[in-house]
Amino acid sequence: MTHRTTAVSGQFYPADCEEIEAYIGRFNDALQEKPFDSSSVALMPRAIIVPHAGYIYSGFTANIAFKTAQEMSGEIDCVVVIGPSHRIYLKGASVALFDTYDSPCAPLAIGANLSKELKVHFEFISYLPTAHNEHSTEVQMPFVKHYFTEAEVVEIVYGDIAVEELSQLIDELFKQKRTLVVISTDLSHFHSLQQAKALDALCMQGVADLDIAALEKGCEACGLLGVKALTLSARRHGFKSKLLNYSTSADVTKDQSSVVGYLSAVIGEV
Repeated sequence: MTHRTTAVSGQFYPADCEEIEAYIGRFNDALQEKPFDSSSVALMPRAIIVPHAGYIYSGFTANIAFKTAQEMSGEIDCVVVIGPSHRIYLKGASVALFDTYDSPCAPLAIGANLSKELKVHFEFISYLPTAHNEHSTEVQMPFVKHYFTEAEVVEIVYGDIAVEELSQLIDELFKQKRTLVVISTDLSHFHSLQQAKALDALCMQGVADLDIAALEKGCEACGLLGVKALTLSARRHGFKSKLLNYSTSADVTKDQSSVVGYLSAVIGEV
């Protein structure tokens, strides 16, 4: 049996399950202090956009999306996590064909049938094990385990790929009514807080309006290709988008000279 072993536990998020649950508990306590009513989203979630920095920086923003998706969705059988490759050059995309996905709060079952079907169906999908030592996807898995305990997971890491190709993959996933798509991205990197907010506002407008043109006007995001692919698919399906949270690293570090931006959003059926 092969395992997708953790690559960044103890770095981007705790290696101990109790510590992860404590983080999520604190995130949700903070939501009580700043009331957020997930029913105000008024969508049946089909996808979420979440950040992938360390939990201390972007975990609150990511947690809102997972919590909202869990509260507003029906039964979810599979969560497909799609993120950009940061560590290696990758032509096309790779789908994890391991047997299980290790996580501090118990392993997650990999959706082997769907993973294999996608690899057969799309020529640009391969299986390159080294591509899966990737934090953009891994940091989402403890949230998946917490909020969708029984769901299988599919991990897709993409590199040099056309937006339309990735959008076709998302279209295929949208055919599966009990599947949630997770698009992983951070926003602008290492600008001043003022510059970051200006650049990130372009991203937020594009996500809120599902507007490709807006996303191409200066939005900086390491997972921009995935966001654009989701935008194309969402528009084809008549879905709507709702922004959930925006934050920056400066909220934690108080350093406004070199900032990373984060957003979360839910996309779904009215």
